[in-house]
Amino acid sequence: MKIGTPFFWLFWLITIDRRSPSPYYYIMAETAFLTDADFEQYRSLIYNESGITFTPTNRSILESRLKERLREKGIASVKDYFVTITGDKEELKGFLDSITTNLTRFFRNQAHFDALENHVIPELKKIKQGKGDTTIKIWSAGCSTGEEPYTIAMLMSEILTAPWKVEILASDISLQCLMIAKEGFYADSKMAGVPDNYLKKYFDKMEGGYKINADLKSKIRFDYHNLRNDSGQRNLDIIFCRNVIIYFDEVAQAAVINRFYNALAPKSFLFIGHSESLFGMDTKFEFIKTQWATLYGKSA
Repeated sequence: MKIGTPFFWLFWLITIDRRSPSPYYYIMAETAFLTDADFEQYRSLIYNESGITFTPTNRSILESRLKERLREKGIASVKDYFVTITGDKEELKGFLDSITTNLTRFFRNQAHFDALENHVIPELKKIKQGKGDTTIKIWSAGCSTGEEPYTIAMLMSEILTAPWKVEILASDISLQCLMIAKEGFYADSKMAGVPDNYLKKYFDKMEGGYKINADLKSKIRFDYHNLRNDSGQRNLDIIFCRNVIIYFDEVAQAAVINRFYNALAPKSFLFIGHSESLFGMDTKFEFIKTQWATLYGKSA
């Protein structure tokens, strides 16, 4: 058979394929961004540090966020970057920030705020009046860019009058999101769902958007917090943690929920995302169904 004939090259390709992996295998292996071993290293570190779970299904999300992070830092090797984040706590925080998904808006899931106004606050006022306590403490856990705690602050300002006071803590694992939240400026495109009277009362109009006014901003304390750890908060009346634990596995979810239980006062309330549930979880929370929305309560 002559070397130049098409039959020779077909025979050669078949022989190569039988003797060793295809040359394309080596090309793919050399250009694959994360090997399986790298993926396991990163997903284990992320889980241990934050409770966030990456699976083969959402592996592409981790890879795209990691590529972007390496470009920003000018690091070519995923192995070199792994060494960096395991030895630099600040860079690890930045990395965890970069892999989180931050989707939020003002008055997201209005039914929760209707339940807050019409069921939770009236119940808390009854409970606290007997104790001579006029302060309601609220934690917005996983607050993202601040729309949730600012919504809560606006609603509380509308329905609570003197001598009632509200203290709101808002936390997130993303330092970038916290910076946006503290700044309190939102583009016009982010203002959908905010009633006109709220815009006039709680925002200052600026070029390209709106900024939370100083009075409302003073009602909220923003702070960094990793839900993997105990916040140290105690005797809270309400916790909002919506669309966050959906990214955790069952073990991490149970740990977070139990820490929430410990952070809450007797006769208090927990709001989680509408697609999240404590069903089947070993928890002391009680299921509460109102005419507006479902939530959870700590009775004692």
